[in-house]
Amino acid sequence: MARRRTVRIGLVQMRCAAAPERNLKAAIAHVRKAKRRGAEIVCLPELFRSQYFCQAEDHDNFALAESIPGPTTRVLGRLAAELRIGLVASLFERRAAGLFHNTAVVFDARGRIVGKYRKMHIPDDPLYYEKFYFTPGDLGFQAWRCGPARVGTLVCWDQWYPEAARLTALAGAEILFYPTAIGWHPSEKRTEGAVQHEAWEVVQRGHAIANGVFVAVPNRVGHESPVGGPGLEFWGQSFVVDPAGRVIARARADREEVLVVECDLDAIETARTHWPFLRDRRIDAYAGLTQRFGE
Repeated sequence: MARRRTVRIGLVQMRCAAAPERNLKAAIAHVRKAKRRGAEIVCLPELFRSQYFCQAEDHDNFALAESIPGPTTRVLGRLAAELRIGLVASLFERRAAGLFHNTAVVFDARGRIVGKYRKMHIPDDPLYYEKFYFTPGDLGFQAWRCGPARVGTLVCWDQWYPEAARLTALAGAEILFYPTAIGWHPSEKRTEGAVQHEAWEVVQRGHAIANGVFVAVPNRVGHESPVGGPGLEFWGQSFVVDPAGRVIARARADREEVLVVECDLDAIETARTHWPFLRDRRIDAYAGLTQRFGE
């Protein structure tokens, strides 16, 4: 009997402090912990080097950005090479003067940058003022070989868009990583919190089912109010979903955690042959997807 294809993935759920170097040091410690527990590919949460600065439109925050390659990618590349792991990290990219992106970088086990994804869908909601900072991505939806698996990465707000998940899966991704920074407005938690969280998880479980892939979502955790006021309570609850849509691991809502989960990549073949959604797609009938609305 042929040996089954498996990969152990690690998700870092962490609190983020005001000092970027403190966050980088903490992230490195979490990645090392994931490696000790057998992780072969590790993913950090969205914009892990800082608190979630998009709670305000403040020009001073552009000083947090850096080039890619740059100081943080050099540190993380060395870490990936030392530990012999794949690594996914979300960074605030300074591409040029006045041009910035929310970018996920993929390292292989030699520490090389093998992939880069710039967040495509940019939100503009109360305390999530990302359009002030980030230019929409222009690298498209891709997948890269990262150790035992082909991975694709999307970022946070991309989670709500089935088109993004589909195109990344069609590029060959077996695991969709979604580095994330999402939580509650404290005033809404009591009345809306449960339904908001459920919607977030359910839509991503749907991506796993519709595409026959694993979905892995590392979120930050804790309360952050870098500009005063009520701030945001990040809800943690990082999770991994298998190609049948089952949540196979979930972190707590109130603490830092490192999840390490074994993914049976042969389950992708099983899911796609039993639920042949890719076979039955009507690619001749989807031209309307390129229109804003049906009128």
